[in-house]
Amino acid sequence: MIYLQTFRMPAREDEEAFFSNAADPRNQRTCYTTKYPFHVFRYRQLPEFTFKPVTIFYGGNGSGKSTILNVMAEALRLRRGAVYNRSDFFEDYIALYRCHHRPIPQGSRIITSDDVFDRLLDIRCVNEGIDTARVRLLDQYITDRHERYPLKSLDDYEAWRRHADAQSMSQCRFLREHLIKNVEERSNGESALAYFTECIGENALYLLDEPENSLSAALQLKLKGFLEDSVRFFGCQLVISTHSPFLLSMQGAKIYDLDQTPPQPRPWTELENVRVYRDFFWEHEEEFQ
Repeated sequence: MIYLQTFRMPAREDEEAFFSNAADPRNQRTCYTTKYPFHVFRYRQLPEFTFKPVTIFYGGNGSGKSTILNVMAEALRLRRGAVYNRSDFFEDYIALYRCHHRPIPQGSRIITSDDVFDRLLDIRCVNEGIDTARVRLLDQYITDRHERYPLKSLDDYEAWRRHADAQSMSQCRFLREHLIKNVEERSNGESALAYFTECIGENALYLLDEPENSLSAALQLKLKGFLEDSVRFFGCQLVISTHSPFLLSMQGAKIYDLDQTPPQPRPWTELENVRVYRDFFWEHEEEFQ
């Protein structure tokens, strides 16, 4: 499914026209040190981007691929999780975009590395609380094993039952019965992958900003398979910023190379980052024999 059909970032002429209007009160904001995202793509000659079910923005650090996704997300009013650091000129910039799209489904959203990091941090905080409770419960187990606890009234029932369990159970079983398991028994990478599988539903547009962060090579391949299935079977459209060779190889993806001026669609096998990997492994081919 294709919901987003075309998107055109403000051209150099649009930016110059905006700042040439000295009478516009918006241009009296001289106290601001940055006019981001104005001037980021001033000399990049960005084309009108056309989209397929999977479209990828590829480029090195500083190529602007994340900025493009964030501008698109704000222009389309997509839902987001983590707060995005915007300048005072951001609304002025996105007002200059041009776009063609079908009605954007309600569940559509942008998912950034900050969203994934926030989820991992939340899990860590929960687990630290569980670990603290585990220590307290272990101390209680030791105490209950060596003391009697009379049941005087129904108000004492929960404490009496815990005491009886301590008398009859092993330490490991006692902890399992009285303490929820750690929310996070997986690695950060496995939790990050789970975050994507939980957040991406059916029949919606998703913008993914460098989703390979925190993922091992094996997990990147799993994410690739999940994303391909989401497009093929569940009506999703994906726009991704990445330099991961695994995600760049997604079936049917249209890839814009932002390291070129102007950016042009290129096969993933011709991209510099992919060829660096290829050359490295070819150089060490004998060591794999």
